[in-house]
Amino acid sequence: MSSEKIKNIKPFLSVLTIVATLFAIVFLQMEERRLGYVLLKINRESKKLQQEKRQKEIALTRVTRPQLVESLAHQKLTLKRIQPKQIVHLTSAEVASVEDTQLVAKKDL
Repeated sequence: MSSEKIKNIKPFLSVLTIVATLFAIVFLQMEERRLGYVLLKINRESKKLQQEKRQKEIALTRVTRPQLVESLAHQKLTLKRIQPKQIVHLTSAEVASVEDTQLVAKKDL
């Protein structure tokens, strides 16, 4: 190319470079804003899920209260509180014989 053609193309290339740079800057700013909104949405969902988890833990705690479980056992299942005389204490020899009996029962199956 001749130097005359290069002189004519230089202003066009300069304007093209400036326009491309401005488009790149605008694109990057839009992308940054979009990612900010995505991050905000994820943060809100995270807080909502944490709140739901907390509410479910509280509900579970309420349902499994010892007093509630005991009252349900008395009313619906007609169970009674265990008496000290009902507890069977095993010695170590008795425990070993019970374990042997269980092993034999498993082998029979």
